[in-house]
Amino acid sequence: MRRSGAPRLATRLLLAQVLVVAVGAITPVIAAALLAPRLFHLHLLQAGVTHNLVALHAEAAFQSAMGIAVMLGVFMSLVAAGIVSWFLVRRIAAPIEQLAQATHDVAAGLYDVNIPTTAFSVELDDLASSFQSMAQRLASAGATRTRMLADLAHEVRTPLATLQAYIDGLEDGVIKRDAAAWNTMRRQIDRLRRLADDIRVVAQAEGQKIDLVAMDGCDAVHAAVQAAVPRFEAKGVTLELRVCAEPCQINGDAVRLQQVLANLLDNALRHTAAGGNVAVDGSEVGGRFLVTVSDNGDGIPRDQLDSIFERLHRVDASRVNADGSGSGLGLTIARAIVQAHGGSISAESAGLGTGARFSVCLPLAPH
Repeated sequence: MRRSGAPRLATRLLLAQVLVVAVGAITPVIAAALLAPRLFHLHLLQAGVTHNLVALHAEAAFQSAMGIAVMLGVFMSLVAAGIVSWFLVRRIAAPIEQLAQATHDVAAGLYDVNIPTTAFSVELDDLASSFQSMAQRLASAGATRTRMLADLAHEVRTPLATLQAYIDGLEDGVIKRDAAAWNTMRRQIDRLRRLADDIRVVAQAEGQKIDLVAMDGCDAVHAAVQAAVPRFEAKGVTLELRVCAEPCQINGDAVRLQQVLANLLDNALRHTAAGGNVAVDGSEVGGRFLVTVSDNGDGIPRDQLDSIFERLHRVDASRVNADGSGSGLGLTIARAIVQAHGGSISAESAGLGTGARFSVCLPLAPH
């Protein structure tokens, strides 16, 4: 908030301009007052004017005319300089004042600000556009945070409601105290624990710098696929691996990259029915290491191809696995880790029922 006693920027700039103009005007006046009479007297002597009365009258006339001309010139220059200074000050101060007001609005949580660009200078335009972009990102982050909290409350509510119902049923004797009841409550507790663990992993992946070392990207793909084979065999889904024979050297964290592929494979397995097929490809394409995970499962609506990487997002919000798996954070974790490696992740699908394809693109290590 601006201090009430502090002068405005426009006032300071205008006073500074007036001071500069005043100093610039007074300096030649003083110089003329000191030098002009002496030079005029010298010219009179050179012209042969030796009569004292004539010389005194001429010098007095010169000083009077010079004084009037100098004062008139100074006045006109001050007026002209004041007009130009006022125009320039307004051009400079107006966008800065708008930016200052916008910062107050953003600080108060009002992110819907509009800062018009000006043609005065590139620097002011860059400043305005950068602040506008920052406000939009803050607004997006705020909306994402609000949506995430609402989704998180929804995710927690279901297992808590199940636990509450079972506890009440056990107290009232409606539910038998058998292994099935205890297993159901344990599954709900495990679901809450997995959700808490996934949220912690997301926070670590998005806020922690990853140490990158030279490694073979194909080895990480092999390890992740081999670890996922038992899960695919148990469900009856075919898992096919196709990687290039030549090593693909990248700078990365092997454990984190295997986590990315594990999340993509779990996502593919979750949305592919028994008898389906999942294929993993890894190769060097265009100077980058490209890994794709393709399935012929449920598919993704076209309008959700970007939002599926957001926290707690589900293609079908009403669909929750019975075992509580699929917190909606796996793809968010994968994106955070890939971006920390300087890479990108994307999804492709022709729509529901057409399968999906996830692509991870990582930069190769420099030779």
